[in-house]
Amino acid sequence: MRELLRQHLRFFLIATLAGVALRLLFILRFPGVTTDSFVYGDIAKNWLQHGIYGLSGAPDISPTYSRLPGYPAFLAAVFAIFGMEHYRAVLLLQMLVDLGTCFLIADLARRLVSPRAARAAFLLAALCPFLANYVANALTETWEVFFTALALDFAIIGLEARQASSLRPWLGCGLAIGAAILLRPDGALLLFAIEAYLFALLVRHKTGPEMSALHLVRSGLILAAVSLATLVPWTLRNLHTFHEFQPLAPRYANQEGAFVALGFNRWMRTWIVDYTSVEDIYWAVPGNTVDVEKLPARAFNSSEQREQTLQLLSDYNDVQHVTPELDARFAALAAERVHHSVLRYYVKLPLLRIADMWFRPRTETLPSDTRWWEFNDDPLWLSMALGLGIINLAYVGAAFAGLVRGRFAPHLALLLTFVILRSAFLGTLENPEPRYTLECYPVVIILAAAWFQRESWK
Repeated sequence: MRELLRQHLRFFLIATLAGVALRLLFILRFPGVTTDSFVYGDIAKNWLQHGIYGLSGAPDISPTYSRLPGYPAFLAAVFAIFGMEHYRAVLLLQMLVDLGTCFLIADLARRLVSPRAARAAFLLAALCPFLANYVANALTETWEVFFTALALDFAIIGLEARQASSLRPWLGCGLAIGAAILLRPDGALLLFAIEAYLFALLVRHKTGPEMSALHLVRSGLILAAVSLATLVPWTLRNLHTFHEFQPLAPRYANQEGAFVALGFNRWMRTWIVDYTSVEDIYWAVPGNTVDVEKLPARAFNSSEQREQTLQLLSDYNDVQHVTPELDARFAALAAERVHHSVLRYYVKLPLLRIADMWFRPRTETLPSDTRWWEFNDDPLWLSMALGLGIINLAYVGAAFAGLVRGRFAPHLALLLTFVILRSAFLGTLENPEPRYTLECYPVVIILAAAWFQRESWK
């Protein structure tokens, strides 16, 4: 990569400046400090000021395991250096991290395709509005994408290692995966994807002339050991503080012992397919009234079930809280709907959720109306939604074209394994948010670069 930078210094300098300008535009025009940002920030402040990894409350700070420590640690470091709650510094540092991601994507393209494609990949990454958008949000996405690209880059280096005894890339890969997991639990999907690929190589004996089966086994063991070792301090802390074995964070980011409305969540999965319903219904619960008029027709199997559902939501609206009794009723309704159509619940709806996360205009943190298809938004924001939707389709379409062109590429299956595994996992969620597919964008950009440059894979 250094040689490529030296040969094309002017190109990379101009592309980097363009990337900086795009990210500064989002930071200055659309900065995003959300409710989740303040949760992370509150943990970081309490950690710094009181030595307690917890959330503020009345009357004391309560220790928590609802969020993994990766992002609060980053915020705590920024607050310690630049001042408490200095979120502008957070966003500017995330810009530098994201530019690092662009170089990692370029290096992956160089290794997998060609130096020419590496330049295309760098430009596509630097000018990607979706990566730039989340730089301007105090959330885990920027760091998660960075460590995803870093882990994949180390994995490719390890697979192409000239010396069978070289295990250093797998150490780096394990540390990158560990960092990704400490940011968000779904970072563990990286570990599963790479281990699955190594196992497939072992079973199919697709080792290179200098990569023995023993080396594959050692690589896999080191990768797993290093990745999981990063969770040991957090797991021990939770054992000591809560007397619970909690190596990650709870699925629903709940506090210790808090009631989780599993019945309501399962009912959501029996009909939800789009991000609009996440905003309209899922995020409204608890604490807000649910507008039943925004329920789509697929939420009911019959007129009788419609009346049952409306009554349930009416009872919820009276208290704006899902009680255990209400949750049991939601669970019974969900069971009835699943029984009515098992294929819809386990196949059709997950596929529709995956499609929505991949192809919806990525405007969830921007002023554009999520119901863009109604064409009643301000013309500026409607144009933004349509434009970003077209850009997203262009990236994904170019990636598909590059995939067809690169179907015989060495180690392409590793990238595809990660994308498929992550997409399948996301299909099981009841909150299909487009940002969850952003970790796959390094792969999208690499495939698109191969097509744009009309490159044959190595």
